[in-house]
Amino acid sequence: MMNRRDFSAALAAGAAASLLAGAARAAPPPAVRARNIVFVHGLFADGSCWSEVIGRLQAQGFNTTSVQNPLTTLDESVAAAVRVLDRQDGPTVLVGHSFGGMLVTQAGVHPRVSALVYVAARAPDANENYAALAATYPTPPATAGIVYDGDEGRLSEAAFLRDFAGDLPEAKAQLLYAVQQPFQRALLSGQVTQAAWRSKPGFYAVSSEDRTINPDLERFMAKRMGAKTIEIEASHLSMISHPDAIARLIVEAAGA
Repeated sequence: MMNRRDFSAALAAGAAASLLAGAARAAPPPAVRARNIVFVHGLFADGSCWSEVIGRLQAQGFNTTSVQNPLTTLDESVAAAVRVLDRQDGPTVLVGHSFGGMLVTQAGVHPRVSALVYVAARAPDANENYAALAATYPTPPATAGIVYDGDEGRLSEAAFLRDFAGDLPEAKAQLLYAVQQPFQRALLSGQVTQAAWRSKPGFYAVSSEDRTINPDLERFMAKRMGAKTIEIEASHLSMISHPDAIARLIVEAAGA
């Protein structure tokens, strides 16, 4: 018959084993080695916003594709990303900036996606109202610069230069402003139904000087998903102002 001391020792050992098992379940799965990288852009941009990072990754032998997000509805934007993912020939890292994080979160459940990278990006949970989540943080300055022509939205020149691309040379920021792709108002009402970061390894690059998404909101989303997180002293466009740091994070996500 077990005495009290033996019983207490056994109980403690069981509790420790349970804690270890729980920790093991909570740990994110290891990154799978991938040679394919798929990028999705957000509002006020087009697929060329990834060019600085793409060049660095191509030089290392990665196969890269930048999705031209239609910015019409969430379903149509996700479908555009899924079509590109369907064409990949193996494990693929899915990378999203800003609103593109919505696509990463939804389309990232695709079986070819091996890891997720968020660059100053939205990272909602399944069926979460992102606007309500964002409203729990101070409103970033860029929000006031959104202008509409009917249902078509864009960022004003002043807000683009100051609040979206604030750490870029003015000539570069002006060029990006000229090619920004307008979005449809219906896009903002979309809500993800799946959260790929709950089952795939996640990586997050926080922009500490972001004036488009509140940096504390970025930190919250990164922490909630248990992402490997880096913080860059950058505007919302860190992939343009700090492409080396973003490229290194993607290479890490690729398991390379």
